[in-house]
Amino acid sequence: MKRKTEGRESIAVLGSTGSIGTSTLDVVARHPERFAVYALTGRTRLDVLARQCVAYGPARVVVDTAADADALRGRLDALGHRERLQIDHGPKALCDVAAEADVVMAAIVGAAGLPAAMAAARAGRRVLLANKEALVMAGALFMDAIAASGATLLPIDSEHNAIFQCMPPVPGTAHGGVERVLLTASGGPFRTIPLAAMETVTPAQAVAHPNWVMGRKISVDSATMMNKGLEVIEARWLFGVTADRIEVVIHPQSVVHSMVSYVDGSVLAQMGNPDMRTPIAHALGYPDRIPSGVGPLDLAKVGRLDFEKPDLARFPCLGLAYRALAGGDDAPTILNAANEIAVEAFLDERIRFTAIADVVAEVLDALPTSGTRSFDDVLATDARARERAQAAVGRRAGDANAYHVARTVSATASTSSRSS
Repeated sequence: MKRKTEGRESIAVLGSTGSIGTSTLDVVARHPERFAVYALTGRTRLDVLARQCVAYGPARVVVDTAADADALRGRLDALGHRERLQIDHGPKALCDVAAEADVVMAAIVGAAGLPAAMAAARAGRRVLLANKEALVMAGALFMDAIAASGATLLPIDSEHNAIFQCMPPVPGTAHGGVERVLLTASGGPFRTIPLAAMETVTPAQAVAHPNWVMGRKISVDSATMMNKGLEVIEARWLFGVTADRIEVVIHPQSVVHSMVSYVDGSVLAQMGNPDMRTPIAHALGYPDRIPSGVGPLDLAKVGRLDFEKPDLARFPCLGLAYRALAGGDDAPTILNAANEIAVEAFLDERIRFTAIADVVAEVLDALPTSGTRSFDDVLATDARARERAQAAVGRRAGDANAYHVARTVSATASTSSRSS
């Protein structure tokens, strides 16, 4: 049963405690006459979730486990929050709230966000898609669900949102004369460091993005450029273009968020300050434009815009993503699952940064791919790939000691150099 919101659109923010979720709530709070928060969901940051409940007054909240639900109730009691609030837990409750709101911000990171995003698509909701895994793992199935239900799909990734803005639908034409889409990438924190130095980078260095404030997993994906590879796969489904018409361009300033090249030689670009509230506000207000809280772009202050081709020797994960897109429908699912396991292992300091690509390549080589299949098949492929990736990580356990020794030697050498 959808919440009555007195003419306002009800919104469910899936993953409300993450960077996209908090940015979404910031924009929503600027337009109380237009939006009412129906549901919030979170997994680990229960203190943040409790404060969001007090601030935004949702009707429903979903957490991971029954213990989390009890813990959240305790935090709300401590904050003196006595409003009626339905607190549920588990995957089914997550899918329920995704199917009930008018607008669904699908911002749960990783494969865990796929079922709820699919539930929103099947229910015909307005889906603001920040969970790229929905299209990476199940692109054909997800787009079929959108078409069958009449749902509205609006991309939230700054790159895809930019392309969406530069490629409006043209009646009677498939792509309005589009020749290529150009996804820009900052190059992350390791764009210019010596290749040898990438062997000893730390999780803290990998998550320190030069332009964007993001979660740990997506920050590592940006550092490896796997994030851009996943976006290539997303673009294939969102815009119906083949891999050979999707180009990645390094743009360190992150001012041009992406571009579309047309057959007449025109190139349209969407520009703005690097702040996720801009694409969020665009999708929330579409087709209207609403204030986001982001300041205007000062091009004179920016001064220059640089572009370069990506170095696949430095960023092998980008090449692996193109390889997966050219493979069977299972290949992107395998790619994503292996990457999630490898990134987790790196963040836990069980493998080197450079081993992330090695693990993904090994799993892609090991598992067969096939054609279109059911949603259950997608989840089964995901599980198989994760199991194989865990084994690949385990085989590199012996490398962990060398990894820590190399880091220690590097740090000692750096300290000696500064003191000399």
